[in-house]
Amino acid sequence: MLTLKSTPGNPVPPGATLVPVQTADGLTLRAAYWRPTGRTEKGTVCLLQGRAEFIEKYYETIGELRGRGFHVVGFDWRGQGESSRQVRDAHKGHVARFDDYRLDLAAVAETVLVPSTPEPHFGLAHSMGGAIAFTGALEGWLPFRRLVTVAPMLGLRMVRYPLAASLLSRGLHRLGFGKAYIPFGSGVSIATKPFAGNRLSGDPVRYARNAAAATEVGAGAVGDPTIAWLASAFRAMRRLRDPRVPPRIALPVLVVGAGADPVCSLPATERFVGRLRAGHLIVLPGARHEILTEIDAIRADFWAAFDAFIPGRAGTESGASSRGELQQEPA
Repeated sequence: MLTLKSTPGNPVPPGATLVPVQTADGLTLRAAYWRPTGRTEKGTVCLLQGRAEFIEKYYETIGELRGRGFHVVGFDWRGQGESSRQVRDAHKGHVARFDDYRLDLAAVAETVLVPSTPEPHFGLAHSMGGAIAFTGALEGWLPFRRLVTVAPMLGLRMVRYPLAASLLSRGLHRLGFGKAYIPFGSGVSIATKPFAGNRLSGDPVRYARNAAAATEVGAGAVGDPTIAWLASAFRAMRRLRDPRVPPRIALPVLVVGAGADPVCSLPATERFVGRLRAGHLIVLPGARHEILTEIDAIRADFWAAFDAFIPGRAGTESGASSRGELQQEPA
């Protein structure tokens, strides 16, 4: 039975419809969608989470998008949140290969996005979700008219020696350790670690809110990744950083970089966007990795950029009501 968790400072946005989504390879994903809260519709925004994230972290963002007139679709990638696992330890952040994320998005698009929400469809992707979205844009399977990415994962700044880490993860994977945690890894969620010195946000209130949400979802807020995830992530990032790749992406893209990001490489992002055919980069000074959970001033700058780039559709009457109940679609 799928659920959406609430905590005192982070209630479920009213009017959610929960949907179990079956992937082509037999996994079940948790997805949900919401209607706008106003009387106009501007299309739909689909949220593409980062690694180790879950729908509950995006409640505030969902409310802000709905208030702007958008339908919103959120879902958990395989291996995190309440979606299916491919390893016994549910705390492991595992995926066999990054190509499998394509199956997840395809299933969400077929089951929820296309039949249940209006066009135009837009993507809002964070971190790992950005890498997946750029791969989809490159290969032609991304189901969005425009894409906004926040601190996309094109290079890892938090890894001191990325080349050595890439080679090590590749070697360990070939030796059969793909489902093991990365060296010194554990099942502790990064969202539950102390605020002081954290890599994610400069806002103590939002950080505490997300920590409480991570505690509530338990294993849904996965810990460190597996060897297979890391090896596959390095392979995906290496492909995207090839100078010949960005010019092949025609989709209009807005990239919002975090000026003080200790997780993903801002220089790698700047080089990538500089080669895009229809790419725009805005860097928010002082922002850490999770811009959407940053202090109000940083978030205001993000939303100003988003509103300028995602105009949506001319306002039409939606007839939507916000009833406050949680609906559950049958499996």
